[in-house]
Amino acid sequence: MAETTADVKRDIEQTRTRISDTLEELENKLNVAQIVKDNPWPALALAVGAGVLLSGTKADVKAAAATVVATKGASGRVGTVLDDLVAQVVQGFHSAFEQRIESLAGEVKRAIGAPLAGGSTRQSNASSYAGAGNSNAMDGNGAAGLSGAVPRAD
Repeated sequence: MAETTADVKRDIEQTRTRISDTLEELENKLNVAQIVKDNPWPALALAVGAGVLLSGTKADVKAAAATVVATKGASGRVGTVLDDLVAQVVQGFHSAFEQRIESLAGEVKRAIGAPLAGGSTRQSNASSYAGAGNSNAMDGNGAAGLSGAVPRAD
């Protein structure tokens, strides 16, 4: 029986369709997420049962022991290196944070005219009032001598 090209193409297309449908059915049957969504309580019971069975085998202890044997103490060296790395990172963050806090504290001190660390003082905001037509005079340290106010000690 001689088949024509059209018959062969049709057979190939049917075979492709059957294979595609079969694969789609398999994917649906093996889609664990969908199975759990469709049957949440049996899935939970199965997970708890599997957990109980696995905990009885002490497989985690065996795996940990095998890992220690396989690494032959390398984890101690890696742990030391990681500890040093983490310490350096934390120290860097601490230094940057401390510098930022000190900078903000300095800005606040300058804004209120408080003495800065190191004993130096800068003109307080009162000096700008004196220069803007305020009749209050500045003392020798740059602090405003406001009438009735106690002069600032440096």
